[in-house]
Amino acid sequence: MLFIYLHYQNRDFMIRLSVIISTYNRSALLMQTLQSLVEQNASRYDWECVVVNNNSTDDTAERVEQFIAEHAGFNFKMVNELNQGLSYARNRGIRESEGEYIAILDDDERIAPDFVDAYIELFDKVEDAVAGGGPIVAEYMTEKPSWMSPYTERPIANTMYFGDEIKPFPKGRIPGGGNMAIRRNAIRRYGVFDTSLGYVGEDLVGGEESDLFERLEIAGAKYYYVPKAVMYHIVPESKLTKEYFERLCFNIGVSQRRRARYFRRERKVLLMEKVKWCATLLIAAFYTLTFRLPKARYLILMRQCISRGLKHK
Repeated sequence: MLFIYLHYQNRDFMIRLSVIISTYNRSALLMQTLQSLVEQNASRYDWECVVVNNNSTDDTAERVEQFIAEHAGFNFKMVNELNQGLSYARNRGIRESEGEYIAILDDDERIAPDFVDAYIELFDKVEDAVAGGGPIVAEYMTEKPSWMSPYTERPIANTMYFGDEIKPFPKGRIPGGGNMAIRRNAIRRYGVFDTSLGYVGEDLVGGEESDLFERLEIAGAKYYYVPKAVMYHIVPESKLTKEYFERLCFNIGVSQRRRARYFRRERKVLLMEKVKWCATLLIAAFYTLTFRLPKARYLILMRQCISRGLKHK
């Protein structure tokens, strides 16, 4: 035991996977995320966790420091990022980490015990795997609202499940931002997260993951679905209000327009929005005919807000 302890203290081992968690004023939820990490089946010497405190004004710093002290046998550390924004925080975490592979988590989730092992196994065994992502399961803190359908749940929880085998991601889908992993050498080659995208405090303009995976797609890089890398997305009641839903969907449109402008495909995105409107109206009509009016109303509301965001300059 003394040998193992000294070995750990001298850092004579190689960290395989670095887990990056960016956090902003969610100390209670963050504790669940950190607890799920110490419950991993992987050896504690195979991974590290870098918590990036992005100017939290609650008790995040104190609670993380206490957690680290109580789990001194694990490789946790916390750093501060003063530039406000999720992309700034994630990029800082990447710079501060050491693993040959990098996993990105958010501060409102917990992970299954095989999460770390699953990503290490992917990159060790699938040579052309540049990145990967796993299933995302929504875990509601309150009752799931009657207006929620698979279509309106996706912006909020980004749920996904594509079976029980490792395979390339389905066309048109990418790993969720709170459950993705990438090789460090791919970050060096393709770049980090675009700081003009990504949540900034309460500003919900995202799209930084979509931007990164679009760069990978253009380069022909392969990314895989990893069934054992399961993440449970904890959804509080505050994310189920109409105001939050409208704001979220509007900002989805804003981020889509920004990325379309950067990749010079604005006309294509606006044309596709018309196609999506046709599909939305057909599905809403089906919900109406089957007496599921709240689902129909929120589906149309989602499309309206995204369209407004797309038109926002």
